[in-house]
Amino acid sequence: MSALLVTAAPTERRALRLGPVTPEVYRAFLASRSGADGPSFLQVPAWAQVKDGWQHQLIGWGPESGDLTGVALVLLRPFPGTRKYFAYLPEGPVADWADADIDSWLGPLLGHLRSCGAFAVRIGPGPAYRRWSAATVKAATGPGRRLSDVLADEVDPLGTAVAERLRARGWRRCGGESEDGADAQPRHVFQVPLTGRTPDDLWTGLNQEWRRNVRKARKSGVEITVGSAADLPEFYRLLRITEERDGFRLGRSLAYYERQYAVLNAEHPGRMKLYLARHEGEVLAAHTMVTVGGRVWYQTGASADHRREVRPSNALQWRMMLDAHALGAAVYDLRGVPSTLDPGDRAHGLLRWKLGTGGQVVETLGEWETPMQGTTNHALFRAFQAYLARR
Repeated sequence: MSALLVTAAPTERRALRLGPVTPEVYRAFLASRSGADGPSFLQVPAWAQVKDGWQHQLIGWGPESGDLTGVALVLLRPFPGTRKYFAYLPEGPVADWADADIDSWLGPLLGHLRSCGAFAVRIGPGPAYRRWSAATVKAATGPGRRLSDVLADEVDPLGTAVAERLRARGWRRCGGESEDGADAQPRHVFQVPLTGRTPDDLWTGLNQEWRRNVRKARKSGVEITVGSAADLPEFYRLLRITEERDGFRLGRSLAYYERQYAVLNAEHPGRMKLYLARHEGEVLAAHTMVTVGGRVWYQTGASADHRREVRPSNALQWRMMLDAHALGAAVYDLRGVPSTLDPGDRAHGLLRWKLGTGGQVVETLGEWETPMQGTTNHALFRAFQAYLARR
């Protein structure tokens, strides 16, 4: 690979090759790391083409004589009026987080980004932090309750160690230690493990309400199909209806989804799919699914306001889960959930709906930031944080 040689003190650190790599080399490395803890779709090369207004680099590193041991898609946002950039590695880098000496590659990576004009860096470390089963979360539901009030079923020792190592090196969690943070990506996600399970296991893993709703959709004649790019305008129309109904705004255009669909599938056919639920010829719901290696994500869902009683969204999710299983995926990720366990909170409805799939809430390490050394970089970082706070 084309690389910048970064050599640490010979008595303390191993020499490292670090620098730009080609998309082909980058993709080959990602292909070697599949499974439940494989790379995020936000770290594939094509994602750089999805993000309008950002520059990017594909970086790789490894020993002087040997294969790559880590890669990163770095998105670079220019700071107006300067030649400085905010460097963002969404749900990355894809690295050996179990390496106790993360300085051996994290230090050179920061040095490279600083030399490219970055005034600050935000990363999303891969290891999970804590997990709660659906049964545990359901039992803890109550007025004023939050996930932080509930003892986790599992605490990942690697995630704990990585958080401690980052803090010791001056990194700060976005939003501090507040439960929902200030991350660009969801800190809490909902995952359904697929490895070692049969379709019958997945069915019995659904709660009674979900099974009843899937049966009702089937009995009502809801048909699930995989759409194409031509169906994206209908998906977007339903998405705007969903945003208005549920009180949120993603702020994305139809062109954004068309670009995402085109570039992800150009990189790997079938990487992004659009699922449609029709009833009596009308599309009532549409969900997108993204696949990378052994991981499958339900990314965005949209549905109509009428005929909700035929349960098109439940039928869609069940079909997508089965398709993820048929692909040999290790995990089906339904993405973000709120941390509230209070049934009176509007946001709790989303968590309750996903709990019905019988999976688990996973708290990621969230996103972490650090400014580069230097008075100017620190000043730009403070100004950038103030800008984000006003958005």
